[in-house]
Amino acid sequence: MLGPILLAQGRSVRANTPTLPEPPGPRTGTHGSGPLLRLLVLGDSSAAGVGAAHQSQALLGQILRHLGKDYRVEYRLVARTGARTADALGWLDAIEPQVFDVVFTALGVNDLTAMCSTSRFAREQGRLLSTLKRRYSKPLLVISGLPPMQHFPVLPQPLRGFLGDRAAAFSNAGARVAAEHGAIHLPFDFPFDLSAMATDGFHPGPGAYGIWGAAGAATVKQSLKSGANR
Repeated sequence: MLGPILLAQGRSVRANTPTLPEPPGPRTGTHGSGPLLRLLVLGDSSAAGVGAAHQSQALLGQILRHLGKDYRVEYRLVARTGARTADALGWLDAIEPQVFDVVFTALGVNDLTAMCSTSRFAREQGRLLSTLKRRYSKPLLVISGLPPMQHFPVLPQPLRGFLGDRAAAFSNAGARVAAEHGAIHLPFDFPFDLSAMATDGFHPGPGAYGIWGAAGAATVKQSLKSGANR
């Protein structure tokens, strides 16, 4: 019974939500000092930093800010607005074979909004993780969960609750796949402050990227120190 309502609300949100650009700033380079750490960040608009004014304020910049205190990070960002897991898989063929010590992914929201099934999402995530391990000399894999979409202010009810439930299901599926592949699942369970979101009410803003990037960097440091996932 809710189908037509959800469809109409989804179309309205797409039509009326402002489109924010991917921020400027380097997507490859070196940052920090210490032992060499080669980092690949792979994902969708959130990985690309939509909602921030510059890459230094976005997910990549926040991760580098914290990792650079202990490592000389050679980084590469491969991300695009609208990307799904299948898109990321296709990109890997265009990236020259090399060694990455850490791969950090942020994918799933576009799979969800395209009405991909949970089981298909899990299969494609599994393919992605297998490919990353094979191509990049078994890096530490950190897989971000989906955000709590039931809190997105741009979404009306009942669409907000529906997408929130699906986001939780996708995150749970991603956590299971990560465990099966020896990856680390980073849940999006840190404090969620609406004031930290972007002006479109959908993407993270610098505040949210700061929390997310700090959590991701701490996970990487702890995992490398303990030798996990290698």
